[in-house]
Amino acid sequence: MSTTLGQFQGCGAEDIGEPEMKSVLLPVYLVLGILFGVVLTRSEVLSWFRIQEMFHFQSFRMYGIIGSAVVTAALSLALLKRLKLKSLSGEAISVSPKTLGSGLRYLAGGTIFGLGWALTGACPGPLVALIGAGVTVMSVGLLSALLGTWVYGWVRPRLPH
Repeated sequence: MSTTLGQFQGCGAEDIGEPEMKSVLLPVYLVLGILFGVVLTRSEVLSWFRIQEMFHFQSFRMYGIIGSAVVTAALSLALLKRLKLKSLSGEAISVSPKTLGSGLRYLAGGTIFGLGWALTGACPGPLVALIGAGVTVMSVGLLSALLGTWVYGWVRPRLPH
């Protein structure tokens, strides 16, 4: 039985524009990703010791970085909404509102995410930067994150959304 991205609606399967536009932007995405990895490395966000300091409440540094990222994202989304900006393909940029419901799915997802973060000492975002910085053991974490994402995509249609 063959699996296609089309079966996983909402998991990146949407048509995001012309293929030519995507291929032209790939080098830009690569450069931005490398620059982001350099910033993460230089700011010591990737440091296992900094992450442990955060989990032991010994330093405000990581909370400050995470908090500034949340504020930046909130301001950016508010600006996108206010200015009614459009994507490169001309579509309106919007974020669908989330429904809390019982909150169980957020509790379960946050717990799984937090356990993985605490066990590996790394948030999934900078795993590739850690591997690039020479911490090759994080390849296990990256493969686990990819496997978990695949499992979620496979199980998602059966979950009570």
